[in-house]
Amino acid sequence: MRMALGVSYNGQAYQGWQSQPSGNTVQDRLEAALERFATQPVHTLCAGRTDAGVHGLMQVAHFDTPLARTPFSWVRGTNTFLPPDIAVQWAHPVPDAFHARACATGRRYAYVLLQSSVRPSVDAGRVGWVFRPLDEAAMRAAVQHLLGEHDFSSFRAAGCQARTPVKTLRRIDISRRGPPEGSGTALHGVTPCYWRFEFEGDAFLHHMIRNIMGCIVAIGQGLQAPDWMRQVLAARSRDAAAPTFSPDGLYFLGPQYDPQWGLPAHAAAYDWLP
Repeated sequence: MRMALGVSYNGQAYQGWQSQPSGNTVQDRLEAALERFATQPVHTLCAGRTDAGVHGLMQVAHFDTPLARTPFSWVRGTNTFLPPDIAVQWAHPVPDAFHARACATGRRYAYVLLQSSVRPSVDAGRVGWVFRPLDEAAMRAAVQHLLGEHDFSSFRAAGCQARTPVKTLRRIDISRRGPPEGSGTALHGVTPCYWRFEFEGDAFLHHMIRNIMGCIVAIGQGLQAPDWMRQVLAARSRDAAAPTFSPDGLYFLGPQYDPQWGLPAHAAAYDWLP
C-alpha cells in the first residue's frame, strides 16, 4: 500500500526537511515516529524540501508499507511519537502511480514579515522583520517583472541541485494587515503591521523565495527602484541580487495536485497566518 501524509511543522528547531547525519531534520523525526508506530523502517519522499528554519503548513510525503491500517490510525499513531512542533494532519491511501514530488502541478509559499521599529518577541522565529516602512506600490510594481517563465539564476543558491533554473511564477500576492499609515499608532516613526507575500509557481529553486524577498525588501525600503528587479532577473547572476533574506517568516503552504488523487486542497492552519 502507498500512503500519502499531510505534515505541518514549525521549522525553528530543525535543519530543514531533508535527512541529515545529525538526525535533526523534520524527515528524520517523521521517519523515526513512523518506524515506532509501524515497528519497521519507513522511508518517505516529500513534495518540496524546506531549508533550516522554514516552516511547513502542508508538506506532503508518501511511503510504501505492507501494513493495512486505517488512515486515521496512521495520523494518531504517528503523532504519538512526534515532537509537539511536528504533526501529521491527514493520511490518505493513494495508487502506486502517485509520487509526492513528481505528481505536484504547483507549489505555494508565503512569507510573513513584521514591520516594526522593535524586533519580534512572541513571533520570534515565525516572522521576518524590517524596521523601516515599506512602499507597497513600489513592491507591487517590482514583482510584476517576475511573473511568467524565466531563468531565475539570479535568485538561485550556489548549492542548488535543480536541473534547470527556468521556472514559472504564476502568482505573487502582497497584502498588509495592521493600522493604516498615518493613523497615529506609529512607534519611533514606524507603523507596526504585518506584510504577507504569497508565491505560486510550478517549482522553486533553492533559496529562490528568500533571495527574491531580499530584493523586494530593498525596493520597498527605497534602496532600489522597482525596475531594479527586472535588471536583477536579466543578469542571471546571483551577484546581482540582494542578500538572502531570513528564513524565519517563510512557510511552505503546500503542493498542488490534480483532483484525481483525492488529497486535501488547502494547507493545515492556513488561516493562522496574518
